Amino acid sequence: MSALHTSICDRFGVEYPIFGFCHSVEVTVAVCRAGGIGIFGGTRNTPEEIRAALKAIRAGVGDRPFGIDLVLPKGMPQHDNREEIEAQLPAPHRAFVEHLQQKYQVPQDGGAGMRSRFVRSEEMAARQIDVILASDVDIFAMGVGSPEEAVTRAKQAGKTIISLVGTPKHARRAIDAGADVLVAQGYDAGAHTGAIGTFSLVPQVVDIAGDVPVLAAGGVATGRHIAAALAMGAAGVWTGTAWLFTSENHTDPVIMQKLIAAGPEDTVISRADSGKTLRQIRTAWSEEWAAPSAPVPLKMPYQDILIGDLLGAVERHQVVPLMHSPAGQGVAYFNEQTTVADVMSGWVRDAEIALSRLQR
Repeated sequence: MSALHTSICDRFGVEYPIFGFCHSVEVTVAVCRAGGIGIFGGTRNTPEEIRAALKAIRAGVGDRPFGIDLVLPKGMPQHDNREEIEAQLPAPHRAFVEHLQQKYQVPQDGGAGMRSRFVRSEEMAARQIDVILASDVDIFAMGVGSPEEAVTRAKQAGKTIISLVGTPKHARRAIDAGADVLVAQGYDAGAHTGAIGTFSLVPQVVDIAGDVPVLAAGGVATGRHIAAALAMGAAGVWTGTAWLFTSENHTDPVIMQKLIAAGPEDTVISRADSGKTLRQIRTAWSEEWAAPSAPVPLKMPYQDILIGDLLGAVERHQVVPLMHSPAGQGVAYFNEQTTVADVMSGWVRDAEIALSRLQR
């Protein structure tokens, strides 16, 4: 039995307590096959796309457990009505986006982007949840909020509920709502993240959680980080940035080079993508929105619709200065393309060495 064996392994019947969050079906499958638990990020997928992805993952993993994650923030508009949102976008913000389009010569091709294909709304969330609950996915992870009604319905459908939290207060709320597992996500993490560092947050959440298992997230990039997470009382880890470097993720070559070049100081937290704090690699995109002349980003989902089409065109036409990716501070530990199997085996080996060293 591996030195990494924890209650998470017993609960889910897996070899290692390593969760891999990604937006790739192939990565999700590969993490499961390597002994961990893959979690597919479905927030920006339509219900039809989610249904197809879950079916493909199940076909790839067999009876191994896997999950899906949705960001379910409070205060979203009721309906998926883009025209209604666009009508409320302030003129100065529209002008700033037009300025970026002209400055960087981004073609206007009339297409939508990942963030503007639909509105992050109560209506869309309900449709996505319905598809998830009707599927055979084992785990339903909820980020940026764990609505009690959604938790109750998911538990009735036999799903294990994982809630991502960034503060002790959020941890208490998630437990009260019925979460089965907590992810204590520290400031180091990529994408949507909070203000408390991983080493400060994880022990506090562990103390609050009691019998509820806690996964450590944020800056987990080596086996030593995994050993440290277990030493802090976590029952496993939740990882994300590492999978951007794997061949299974099919990361755009331009983005891959930026990720490989990124050092420990080359990520920045910005609200420019979604309106919520999101850690990403530093590029002209984040710098433009951080400039004194830039408007303050709008709240979600208004910022999504404001910039979504522009970022879609940036990606489609390879406008290199503005191309960027979410990434955590652990990005500095990766300097080449790799595979899911190599990441997992390296982590397990190094974590077991670190734990053995501590025991001695």
